Amino acid sequence: MKIRNSVKAFIIENSRLLTIKGIDPIGNYYLLPGGGQRPGETMHQTLQRECLEEINCNVKVEDLIFVREYIGRNHEFAEYDKDTHQIEYIFLCKLSSNCTPKIGKVPDNNQVDIEWLELKKLTNYRLYPQEMRKTFSEFHKWKHKIYYGDIN
Repeated sequence: MKIRNSVKAFIIENSRLLTIKGIDPIGNYYLLPGGGQRPGETMHQTLQRECLEEINCNVKVEDLIFVREYIGRNHEFAEYDKDTHQIEYIFLCKLSSNCTPKIGKVPDNNQVDIEWLELKKLTNYRLYPQEMRKTFSEFHKWKHKIYYGDIN
């Protein structure tokens, strides 16, 4: 089992979180924009490339705010992800000025759109990582716990 680095953008505007919207056999789900780091790329370069591909916007990458692990065999998608071990680095980001996010030219697998989700209602959505929906919705109260371990 290889360990994969993934970098994600946490973008808040007007009390809403920017997500990519996907559809699978269960229905709609939401993820933070971002993806896998390529050899030779810094995390910031990865995040800037992934945001262009998925939300068609340049981003300013700011502070690292969370780290979480996903070990597929330990969670609900073990049937598909049993060999997945991913470490996600979630950065606070801002959209470049005059950019309106829309689905990019190289969308994520199963991505059908982008969607702004109201922070107060995040627990109503199938937003991954699900264990962090409440933390995301209360971002203004963060105590800056960064590493969350193996959660889904």
